[in-house]
Amino acid sequence: MTATTRTGTRTGGTTRTAAGTKARATGPARTALPGAPAPTPAPALVVVAHGSRDPRALSTVRALLGEVRALRPALPVHLGHIELNEPLLPDTLGALGDAEPAVLVPLLLSRGHHVTRDIPEMAGAFPARTRVAAPLGPHPLLVDALHARLLEAGWPARVPADGAVVLASAGSRDPQSRAGTARTATHLAARLGVPVLPAYASAAAPTVPEAVRALTARGYRRVAVASCFTAPGRFATECAAAAPWIVSAPLGTHPAMARLLLHRYDEALRTVGTAARRAALVP
Repeated sequence: MTATTRTGTRTGGTTRTAAGTKARATGPARTALPGAPAPTPAPALVVVAHGSRDPRALSTVRALLGEVRALRPALPVHLGHIELNEPLLPDTLGALGDAEPAVLVPLLLSRGHHVTRDIPEMAGAFPARTRVAAPLGPHPLLVDALHARLLEAGWPARVPADGAVVLASAGSRDPQSRAGTARTATHLAARLGVPVLPAYASAAAPTVPEAVRALTARGYRRVAVASCFTAPGRFATECAAAAPWIVSAPLGTHPAMARLLLHRYDEALRTVGTAARRAALVP
């Protein structure tokens, strides 16, 4: 039998064999040209928290930022609060300086007045180049964290026939916020296989006690409360007190939360890049 040698053609930096597979051609390592400009640093990530009088909230948020830094050590990560805690967002933006760009990621779980008005207005008062990212919810990673916290609280692996969940969130008069919370409830219901009814601590209906009563009236005897809060605080405590069965802890430092913050940061940068490319195509 005669041996056959396969040869390949080289195109650019890739060799294509006769079998049709690609192999990266080897060669000397590329080095930066003398005088070439340094790579543009990534914009800073500014996590925008609401703020709380509960000291556990600030410690939880700081721990969450530590998780974000561990996932992406080279990224500058800053904290700014809308109210009640330091550093306040205007102080954080003022410290960034005029030249440092930043992406502001709201540590908020739905779109509402803070996301659509308060944060953009605060950012607009400073010359720093900033962009406000989308809030954390709704998103599958948020559902991951909610689901995991329920399991930690004792949600059974086997779906209970008389089980249901109240998704407790802060509440807002903004219909966009309620719509986002309702979508998160729908996604969590699909994950759990039981009804999930959104409820609110303030500014919207139903309240958590009202949602619990509504589900009980429909024959659900084991009603859990899923805490859709980023950190401990007054609202989370009040909603937990209304739980007739199990209640999950606030989302806090669950690993999905750090990944979701970085996802929103990356998403905002991709949006900026796409807009810039489209603008370059306009004659």
